[in-house]
Amino acid sequence: MDAYPHLCQIVDPTDLHKFSDKELHEVAKEVRQAILDKVSQTGGHLSSNLGTVELTVALYAAYSIPPDKVVWDTGHQAYPHKLLTGRLPRFETLRKHKGLSGFLKREENVHDVFGAGHAGTAISAAVGFAVARDQAGTDEKVVAVTGDAAICSGMCWEALNHGGELKTDMTVVLNDNRMSIAPNVGAMTQYFTRLRARPDLQDAAQRAKTMIQRIGGPAERVAAGLRHGLTHYFAPEETGTIFEEMGWEYIGPVDGHNLDVMLDIFRNVRQLPGPVFVHAITVKGKGYEVAEEDSRKWHGVAPFDLEAHELVKSAGAVAYTQAFGDVAVEIAQADPKVVAITAAMPDGTGLTRFQKEIPERYYDTGIAEQHAVTFAAGLAAGGMRPLCSIYSTFLQRGFDQVLHDVCIQNLPVRFFMDRAGLVGDDGPTHHGAFDISYLACIPNMVLLAPRDTTELAEMSRWMAGYDNGPTAIRYPRGTSDDRLPESRTPISFGKAETLRTGKDLTIVAVGSMVSPAWQTALALEAEGIDCSVINARWVKPIDFDTIFADAARTGRLLLVEENARIGGFGQMVRDEMHERGLSVKSDVMALPDKFIEHGAQPLIRGDLGLDEAGIAAKARALVKGTKATRGT
Repeated sequence: MDAYPHLCQIVDPTDLHKFSDKELHEVAKEVRQAILDKVSQTGGHLSSNLGTVELTVALYAAYSIPPDKVVWDTGHQAYPHKLLTGRLPRFETLRKHKGLSGFLKREENVHDVFGAGHAGTAISAAVGFAVARDQAGTDEKVVAVTGDAAICSGMCWEALNHGGELKTDMTVVLNDNRMSIAPNVGAMTQYFTRLRARPDLQDAAQRAKTMIQRIGGPAERVAAGLRHGLTHYFAPEETGTIFEEMGWEYIGPVDGHNLDVMLDIFRNVRQLPGPVFVHAITVKGKGYEVAEEDSRKWHGVAPFDLEAHELVKSAGAVAYTQAFGDVAVEIAQADPKVVAITAAMPDGTGLTRFQKEIPERYYDTGIAEQHAVTFAAGLAAGGMRPLCSIYSTFLQRGFDQVLHDVCIQNLPVRFFMDRAGLVGDDGPTHHGAFDISYLACIPNMVLLAPRDTTELAEMSRWMAGYDNGPTAIRYPRGTSDDRLPESRTPISFGKAETLRTGKDLTIVAVGSMVSPAWQTALALEAEGIDCSVINARWVKPIDFDTIFADAARTGRLLLVEENARIGGFGQMVRDEMHERGLSVKSDVMALPDKFIEHGAQPLIRGDLGLDEAGIAAKARALVKGTKATRGT
């Protein structure tokens, strides 16, 4: 740890108090360097964390943590927090299997006071912490750190409205770096732009420091000075700021990279009672030139060459994300009623090409999944054909909108759920482990799962022409396996695809599990076990007739899916077997009833038995009547 002489001394944030302000500048340099050094080796979120270094050092040096609490919004800006809470020795395990999480987890560290993987939660949680403190009669400070993309989500405004009405003692820090993963959108973004564009912003940092120094005096005087000086001095007179109208004292905009100014502001704001809103301007990718120039490219990275400033270029098969993006453009070019919707994820969902080629029919709602779903419902009710592309894990946030606004009205919204199943290094907040369970239970919903990228395209074309109600398709992160047979049958409503016919066992696999099921069947053939393999294709409606006809012939049925076991495909098939009174020996392989930790996809699937070895063990057990030694 010789490269980080100050940082290696920090176990708890209160250790920052022993450093002089001059030494805190060195701490900030070491935090930034540690992020660059380690993320270049492990991969992870880079540019967003480089932008919060000075802000975090100043905040943690000014407050007493513990007992004070800092609640982070979206853990991908909280690597400095991890480094300032004693995790430098383990930082090289970031996002690795059984290593540090890339987000915040309460069980990982006592200073991770609230988990953060999805955006827009910090202010609500901080209001809860503040009220819990008030009920307990203690006096610790509570701070929420949010981002300019997260604050556009509905929960943030509900929390700001509630916190302003309660007038409880807490602070919200807005890390305003002008973008999230993609450039921010919407009227709120334009509002922040107007604040940032004020001609006097260039000397705002120095004015902030001067004003605070001039206030001086005891805490009561500091509070009064901030209330009647700084807040209104910085806030645009013609607007008064939305935040002040909601009951928050607004301070800003201030330079989030000027450590001396941020130290002065946080040390004084800590003494200021009531709801306070600090607006800090930061640069995403700060301190690493290529990341500053293209923070979108350097947002989430694989391991890279730090000195050469080069990301490793991906090669090989087409990813599911790209396959969807290409077919979405094809569908829209053929039908002027097709529009595409994403919730702040054009790159991640594959819609970047659509955005460039058909911008007049592309809509980015920002981090507002609930609005995105109901917006799509309104478009469908208005005669358009919306393609609503949201990660499986993020669509969970719009569940009521899917049920109430789309399915009850039977509107033809087409949902495309990337990252279904186990996503890997991002862990439990990002695994798409529940979409079959939470969508298949809703009447009118039709749900599909492709075996590969070719089938994804074919299913997408089918969905484009289906106007009888809502449809959804789930597909995994990464590329599809090219070891499956090329022959395929056309997509037909509710019909599964039989890939091979055997006499000993019927294996029915869903989506990402079709390829390992196929490979398992080929391997077991050498052992004298002859398996049928059925590509389910349809999760709702399920092709029970095809499945049960084959299972009745083999006498054994193995159901394999990458979704939670409870409410999943396998459970639905076995329920139907019971209803029909079928006597077939069966087993289900699915995700267990627990949250799955992070790690490379092959490692996690291997641990859970959802790989070729695990499927083979289950198959042998069914055929031979023994107990499997692997699998779920």
